[in-house]
Amino acid sequence: MAELSDKAVEYYTLEEIQKHNRSKSTWLILHHKVYDVTKFLEENTGGEEVLREQARGDATENFEDVGHSSDAREQSKTCIIGQLHPDDRSKITKPSETLITTVDSNSSWGTNWVIPAISVLAMALMYHFYMGED
Repeated sequence: MAELSDKAVEYYTLEEIQKHNRSKSTWLILHHKVYDVTKFLEENTGGEEVLREQARGDATENFEDVGHSSDAREQSKTCIIGQLHPDDRSKITKPSETLITTVDSNSSWGTNWVIPAISVLAMALMYHFYMGED
């Protein structure tokens, strides 16, 4: 019986899935299932860009981090078109953490230390002048 259900499943390679990263055809992977989310690009509350960015790999972690509602999870089931081929499951890479600022990042040095320090100094000066006027 299990063999019948396996034969009915459509498998897609990672290479095939990655070709579908256009506004006319956008696929992504969630829990090794392949979703065609093209019709939801404009309706997604997070915006079209979010779905398009995830179309290059496994979106499972980001999908779970957002905390989608049960309605959204039910609706997503209508987009399943198949599964990631078992041979490619070990090849999927985690999404890059482009939105996370790290202390080691040169471009974030100012936001990690300088800007907060200047803000504290400005607030201290404003407090000093305000309290000095009384």
